[in-house]
Amino acid sequence: MRGPGEHVLLRVEGRAAHIILNRPAAINALSHAMVSRIAEALTAWEHDPAVETVVITGAGERGLCAGGDIRAVHDDARYGDGSAAAAFWRDEYHLNARIARYPKPYVAVMDGIVMGGGVGISAHGDVRIATERSRIAMPETGIGFVPDVGGTFLLGRAPGELGTHLALTGAQIGAADAVLCGLADHYLPSGSVPAFLADLAGLPVAEALARWAGPVPGGEGELGGQRAWIDACYAADTVEEIVRRLSAHGDAAAKETAEILLGRSPTALKVTLEAVRRARRLGSLEQVLDQEYRVSCAALSTPDLVEGIRAQVVDKDRAPHWSPATLTEVTDADVDRHFAPLGERELGLARP
Repeated sequence: MRGPGEHVLLRVEGRAAHIILNRPAAINALSHAMVSRIAEALTAWEHDPAVETVVITGAGERGLCAGGDIRAVHDDARYGDGSAAAAFWRDEYHLNARIARYPKPYVAVMDGIVMGGGVGISAHGDVRIATERSRIAMPETGIGFVPDVGGTFLLGRAPGELGTHLALTGAQIGAADAVLCGLADHYLPSGSVPAFLADLAGLPVAEALARWAGPVPGGEGELGGQRAWIDACYAADTVEEIVRRLSAHGDAAAKETAEILLGRSPTALKVTLEAVRRARRLGSLEQVLDQEYRVSCAALSTPDLVEGIRAQVVDKDRAPHWSPATLTEVTDADVDRHFAPLGERELGLARP
């Protein structure tokens, strides 16, 4: 079994420093120790004049990162007091904010699966590269959770209601849709990634990108052609009305989406809609991360988070029993308590 240090490999090649997530059997899912090691590396390289660029990639063939270690969150919420999960999120969200403000070019190769916490360590960077293999998502509502790691900040700023759609459904998107929604900037064929990374040893990022990046195949992607029904249906004020509009819409994809939503955690759906709407009104990533930390900590005491992870990851029966079981049973008070201040336990990224 690998130790925590071996789950994050660090090396410097020429002017580029590399972070390689090295837990391929788990699609490089992030543990608390991995988050700490990445943060320590960023500190060291920030003050190293020989390092001009930082690059993050994932080992193995399946993806950059499938998210945080939700099995550990499940066990802490079910058998512990939730403090380990809260501590993990605290450090993870601080890392997300740090990546967004990092003073040197931070290049994320979003190849393969990039979900949840994987989005947090990549999509806040200033150079985000998607490939034809990219499958990017914030799938939290399917496990009774709410998009975090700055996901509501990113999705709240996507064109129209595309971000609301992605946040509520947890749908996976490819490179073209990732660029459209502001989750990625550049496209490279996966076969060109090794040569691009080799060039970073001796070239500035912009020059290496000019050599290898190209137009995204598929143009505007799938979501661009679905804006009409997405914007019309998700503009509603409540999840109930969103589902009603989707069900009544003439587009078959809209009706299919209504069925998807009805399988998600009702509580998570309502909290997610409120979180994305509030994130749009907040001014900075740090403010949104502070909000997400309140929401995440509140979710630890709800039955749906443990049940959702059980159904999807532990028992894998894909048959969660949500509580409350329907949207109408989730009250405004149920939603509002997720946004209640935490007092001394606040994340505190957005200092006055």
